[in-house]
Amino acid sequence: MIADACTDADREYMQRALTLAARGLYTTDPNPRVGCVLVAGEQVVGEGFHQRAGEPHAERHALAQAGDRARGATCYVTLEPCAHTGRTGPCAEALVAAGVSRVVAAMQDPHDKVAGKGLERLRAAGIDVACGLMEAQARALNPGFIRRMETGRPFVRVKLAMSLDGRTAMASGESKWITGAEAREQVQFLRARSSAIVTGVGTVLADDPAMTVRPDQWRSAEYPVDPVRQPLRVVLDRSLRTPPGANIISGPGETLLATGMAKDSASAAALAAAGAQVVQLPASGSGVDLAQLLVELAARECNEVLVEAGPTLAAAFVSDDLVDELVVFMAPALLGSNARPLMLLDQLDTMADRITWQFADVARVGNDVCLTLTRARQA
Repeated sequence: MIADACTDADREYMQRALTLAARGLYTTDPNPRVGCVLVAGEQVVGEGFHQRAGEPHAERHALAQAGDRARGATCYVTLEPCAHTGRTGPCAEALVAAGVSRVVAAMQDPHDKVAGKGLERLRAAGIDVACGLMEAQARALNPGFIRRMETGRPFVRVKLAMSLDGRTAMASGESKWITGAEAREQVQFLRARSSAIVTGVGTVLADDPAMTVRPDQWRSAEYPVDPVRQPLRVVLDRSLRTPPGANIISGPGETLLATGMAKDSASAAALAAAGAQVVQLPASGSGVDLAQLLVELAARECNEVLVEAGPTLAAAFVSDDLVDELVVFMAPALLGSNARPLMLLDQLDTMADRITWQFADVARVGNDVCLTLTRARQA
């Protein structure tokens, strides 16, 4: 769908728009991360990025900076301009009113209220429109928003930490700390970009974690907006064993307990009085139905879900084929054969039964290694 007329200069300006969009990585939820650059002649006259839901979109920031210089300019934007009125007015109309002559969008917006309507409005106004330039990079910025719009469920990322021999804790349960401080800091960034963090009641009872975002400092040239939003904390607790005084409930932000028990039970009432939300979901095996959990989270506008859980729950997400990405921090240490494994998967009898993944990235993080993997699909 990309116009043949796109040039190296177009790619340069779109790359700038993508860089701007990434500045909202931790703050735009549940909206997508979007950047915009306005160019008149060979001069950038305006640029901006979407910072928070309810605040101006990227195009609005760029237009405000450009002023009258937007007339006749080319607009480079990483997502199709919206054509509907939500918390803000339609950006397609703003571009038409500003008099831009050309719009280059990286991708069409998958939201059903837009889905090509913004591009159609621009073309109807006589604006030259191209779409599809650097689409893969634009999609990589918004895996959760796109997944939710296209499939009705969030993007699921499972975070794990293990030793060289694939162990996550000693037989006693002792696990602090397998990885170093740098790896633990990296987890804070994974949490901050997520809409929700999911764990199991076993982890809550064993470790009493807060599972909040706790970075020391965020404001920088790369990420100039502080992420004041805490992700929704989700505990899978079929029998509502979570103590009302648990850190995961008392911390900042909201906590959701997904259970198989009736919401009007005494346990549910005590947890609700402590500040937690309780939702009843269908049971599956010894827990709750994970696919239904993701539907529930999508309905709550969750884009990216981070699973931080023990070997049983992590394996359940993998076995149900609900994981889009694995992030595994590997420490240069050996814990021994009696230590706890990375996942408690059902028995796989042959090599044909193995669950295969492919590496998306391998990076050094302090003295550890971070492995990012996506599921290898059959052709």
